[in-house]
Amino acid sequence: MTFLFSGPRLATLLLALSLVGCSSFTGGLSRDAFKPFVPEVVQGNFVSNEQRQALSPGMPRAQVREILGTPLIASLFHADRWDYAFSIQRQGVEPQNLSLTVHFKGDVLDRVVSDVLPSEADFANRLVRPQARGKVPLLQASEEDLRQFAPAAKPTPSPAPVAPLPGQYPPLEPPVR
Repeated sequence: MTFLFSGPRLATLLLALSLVGCSSFTGGLSRDAFKPFVPEVVQGNFVSNEQRQALSPGMPRAQVREILGTPLIASLFHADRWDYAFSIQRQGVEPQNLSLTVHFKGDVLDRVVSDVLPSEADFANRLVRPQARGKVPLLQASEEDLRQFAPAAKPTPSPAPVAPLPGQYPPLEPPVR
């Protein structure tokens, strides 16, 4: 007894069917359908432009630490310098790298060197992925359109008579003996 589909014929048939299935599958997919997931990577301390503007020469170290937080790099070999670095990589958004260096003379702030820092609101807006905006449909209905969905008028039943409230209620706590 011989089978209609055996050996090479079966393999050829399966290959042809799989290719036909693939050709009809790609029509409804977007480019981003099979992108791998990339986790968000945040490193360092974000320092905003508002924090940078709060610094002024002559401030003690404790006050600078209170405004900026703990420095990312505070070297034993450079005790008069604190470095604040920040980077974020988020899928679909441009990577951001910011840095700020604070120099001290003794125990007081001497100077600040930094990149152009965004304000907190600007930074939050930078983290949002741009959304593709499609055409918004006009959401409008005429009175005639609304009437077709209105429920049919039903006669309202008369309210049931209400029983009078008792003049006295039982105690909440059992009597103490």
